[in-house]
Amino acid sequence: MNNAPVQPSKSLFGAGLLAALAASLCCITPLLAVVGGLGGVASSFSWLEPYRLYLVGLTVAVLGFAWYRQLRPALAAADCCTVPEKRSVMQSTSFLATVTVLAAVLLAFPYYGAALYPARPSAPAVAANGPAPVWQTRTYRIGGMTCEACARHVESEVQQVPGVQTVAVSYDQATAQVRFDAAHAQATQVENAINSTGYLVLNPTR
Repeated sequence: MNNAPVQPSKSLFGAGLLAALAASLCCITPLLAVVGGLGGVASSFSWLEPYRLYLVGLTVAVLGFAWYRQLRPALAAADCCTVPEKRSVMQSTSFLATVTVLAAVLLAFPYYGAALYPARPSAPAVAANGPAPVWQTRTYRIGGMTCEACARHVESEVQQVPGVQTVAVSYDQATAQVRFDAAHAQATQVENAINSTGYLVLNPTR
């Protein structure tokens, strides 16, 4: 009779990582969109945001159970001559620790992801001998943003529109305030730049 403790399976490790990845996808994809040019996929996983806390809880529960199985004391073997079953690398404590660290990095991504964005482009200079700028400020309501990384993505795209001077995006208020030179840019151009990120303007220009 073999009373050796049952070790955590690869499926437990995989489930923990998948839950952690799903909890952070809504914030990872905006960064990938800027760095990798993935465009409209940025908000493809924004629907996961309402379930983020549940996914975080699932990750903690799965990995906690895996650690319980890993560290619980072994039962005494009925046969003194029974040779303990040799663990594979993927059942080792070090591998479980690696999976746990990776899951923690993924779960924490919304709190540090914005720092990984490229530096914001500088506002274009206004030519001294050109026509006087006609500054306008417009506030856009935006749907789909779920973290600071989303806001940085929108800012990066809008800042590239010729004539835009400043962009201030707030993901928690779901707004973008843009100041631009109406002689070089139109409100619809700014709106199109926002929509190109995958997040949609909720008060489109008529």
